[in-house]
Amino acid sequence: MKRLPLRRRSSRPARDGSAMGTTLDRLLTGGPRLTAGMLTADLLHLGDELQILTEVGVELLHVDVMDGVFCPQFTLGPPVVKAMRTPLLKDVHLMIQDPLAQVDAFVAAGADLITFHLEGAAQPLRVLQHLGRATNVNDPARGIVKGVGINPSTPIEALEPLLDALDYVLVLAISPGWSGQAFLPGTAQRLERCRRLIQASGRPILLGVDGGVTRENAAYAAGLGADIVVSGSAIFDGTPAAPNARLMLDTIAAGGRTGAIA
Repeated sequence: MKRLPLRRRSSRPARDGSAMGTTLDRLLTGGPRLTAGMLTADLLHLGDELQILTEVGVELLHVDVMDGVFCPQFTLGPPVVKAMRTPLLKDVHLMIQDPLAQVDAFVAAGADLITFHLEGAAQPLRVLQHLGRATNVNDPARGIVKGVGINPSTPIEALEPLLDALDYVLVLAISPGWSGQAFLPGTAQRLERCRRLIQASGRPILLGVDGGVTRENAAYAAGLGADIVVSGSAIFDGTPAAPNARLMLDTIAAGGRTGAIA
């Protein structure tokens, strides 16, 4: 594989996002960033888990929402997202059928990024347009980052009609629905094709990768050119979360500097 032309900007902004404009502006600067998956966190001690992430310097919380239809599992909904009282950005990943009917509830719960799946939306452009009219309840000036997720079996080119309307593409490195899967080897080529589509569009669009990212392969995943890397089980695995999160932050930053080499 050729070295991917990475889009890395200058220094990372202040963690509160001050003087950075919208959330999208903030996330386009610096990187790559870790978004910490909360599905494997201890929800009975949610406040403690959030405090740990804040103290070590994590900026985003990745919240997987599954409806038992699009994915075999059923997870959490808007009340839990709202209960996450934190200065960190809430990155809500909707692995659900018919997201148009439900996005308003997650906006009201305080989502800063909302990613729905191309495969679960009958009219994905309508969902993006609807999100474009929504107001961030945490701070209207932040805006809401409009994301589209794409499964491993869906051609990357299916995103092309949506590039003028979205802010974020999340490439899944596993089949969604259950944990413990290995990072699919074809993900590197899919990220490269996606980056080329984004560059050709001329628009400021974030690229993320989700699934199978461990402490062992995090540097490799970050080096593939993603702006955002999702990982939860590498942080919340029953061992102390703080050193795990620090290690992931450092590893992803180092991988982004180095880049992926075949």
